[in-house]
Amino acid sequence: MQNTAVAQLFARAAEHAVEFRAGLPKRPQRPLQTYAQALAGFDAPTPEAGTEAQIVLEDLVARAEPGLHAMAGPRFFGWVIGNSHPMGVAADFLTSAWGQNAGNHTATPAAAACETVAMRWLLDILDLPRESSVGFVSGATMAGFVGLAAARSELLRRLGWDVEADGLFGAPPITVLIGAEAHITVFTALQYLGLGRQRVIRIPVDGQGRMLPDAFALAMRNAMQDPAVIVVTQAGQLNTGAFDPHRAIIAEARRHKNVWVHVDGAFGLWARACPMRAPLAEGVELADSWSTDGHKWLQTPYDCGFAIMRDAEAHRRAMTIAASYLPPVAAGERDPSHFVPELSRRARGFAVWAMLKHLGRDGVAAMVERHCRYAALLAEKLRDEKDKGIAVLNDVVLNQVIVRFGADRAPEAGDAATAETIAAIQRDGTCFAGGAQWQGRMVMRLSVIGASTSENDVLHSAEAIIKAWRGVHAAA
Repeated sequence: MQNTAVAQLFARAAEHAVEFRAGLPKRPQRPLQTYAQALAGFDAPTPEAGTEAQIVLEDLVARAEPGLHAMAGPRFFGWVIGNSHPMGVAADFLTSAWGQNAGNHTATPAAAACETVAMRWLLDILDLPRESSVGFVSGATMAGFVGLAAARSELLRRLGWDVEADGLFGAPPITVLIGAEAHITVFTALQYLGLGRQRVIRIPVDGQGRMLPDAFALAMRNAMQDPAVIVVTQAGQLNTGAFDPHRAIIAEARRHKNVWVHVDGAFGLWARACPMRAPLAEGVELADSWSTDGHKWLQTPYDCGFAIMRDAEAHRRAMTIAASYLPPVAAGERDPSHFVPELSRRARGFAVWAMLKHLGRDGVAAMVERHCRYAALLAEKLRDEKDKGIAVLNDVVLNQVIVRFGADRAPEAGDAATAETIAAIQRDGTCFAGGAQWQGRMVMRLSVIGASTSENDVLHSAEAIIKAWRGVHAAA
C-alpha cells in the first residue's frame, strides 16, 4: 500500500475507535446481537479475490460493532476486567503498527528494554521482592501456568529429577494444597502441567472463601512426609474479594523442607499498590511466585498478564526455549522469551510501560481505592432493600459484591428469583452484571473495576438493579 493509503486507513480506524468509545456511555451495556446473529452477519463464502482495504475496514466495523460488548463502558460490572484505558490503547496501536516480535532482546531491543523497565516499576508498585523475574504473558491464567511450571521444575530439581529433560514419568510425586474456592484457571493450569486438576487436596474455607488456617495446618502435617508440596493461595477471591491468611499459611508451609507457595492474585494483588488496601495482602510477599493481570486493574488492553517469580533461575529453567538460530544472551541481559511459554509474541511491555508512566504510583493507588469505595457504595444502596428481599452476601473489602435476590424465600425460589433479576438487568442494559454459583446458591456478581466508572454510574446502576428486582418481585 502507498503511504497515503496507509495514512488514510489508519486515520479512519482511529476515527472508528473514537466513535465507539464516545458512544459507550449512552448505549446498552451489553451486546446488541446474540452470537447466532453475529455469526449470520459475518458468514460468507471464502473470498476468491481481494477487496480494497478501506472497504474491508468499513465492512468489518459494520459487521462487528452490533456484537461488541460494552466492556470498556462505565457500567460494566459483569466480570473482573478493566476498561482498556485510552493511554494503553494508544500504546497498543503503536505496538501493532511497529510490528515487533518480542521474542528476544537482540531482534527487538526497544521492546525488550521497555519490558525490563516496566518489570522493575511493576515490582516496585506491587512491593514484591525486587530480585524477582517477570514474564509478560497473555493473562493471569497463563501467569498461573508459568508460576506452577517453575514450581514443578524447582521442586523436582531439588529431588534430583530434571522434568524439562525427562518429563513426569517416574518422577517423585508432588502434593498440591489449594483452597476449596480457588479459581478454576488454577485447576486448569495443574491439568496442563500433568499434575491433575482433581489430584489435589482441597482446604476447607470460611464463608468468604478464605482458607481456614487450622484446616491448612492439618493438611500440611499430613503432607510432611511427601517429597514435594505446592501450596496455592488466593489474593482476592473471585466472588467475594477475600484474601487467604497468607502470613499464617506461608509460615505453616515453610515447615516442609521442599515447598513452593504460589499466589493467584489476578486482581487482588493490586491491593498492594494501594496503602489503604495493602493490609489485605499482608504476607503475600513471602510467597515464591505470583500471578496477576494487567488488563484488570492496570487497565491495559488485551492481552496482558504477569508471571512473577522470586527465583529467576527456576523461572528461566522452566520456560527458556533454546535453538541455534536464536541470539545468545550475555551476562546481565534479559531476554523476554526466557520467562514465557511463547517465542513469537506481542510486545506487551509498551502498553504496560505507558500505563505505569501515565498513572504513576499515586494514580494506581487512587484508582484501586476509588473502585473499592464504589463497590462499598453499591453494596450499601442494595442493602437498603434488605427488607424487600435483597441480600449482599460478602464482606465488601475490595471491589467485589455478590448479591442474592429473594433472600427471604426458599433456597430454590431464591435461585430462580436471582436468575430472573439478572436477566431483567441485562435486558434493561443500564448496567451489565452476571451470575455465578457461590457455595451452592445462585448469586449476582458485581465487579467494580472500570477506569471510566464514576460515582454517578454506580448510583444509576444501583437504581436500575433495584428496579429490576422490584419488577421480578411484583410478578411473583
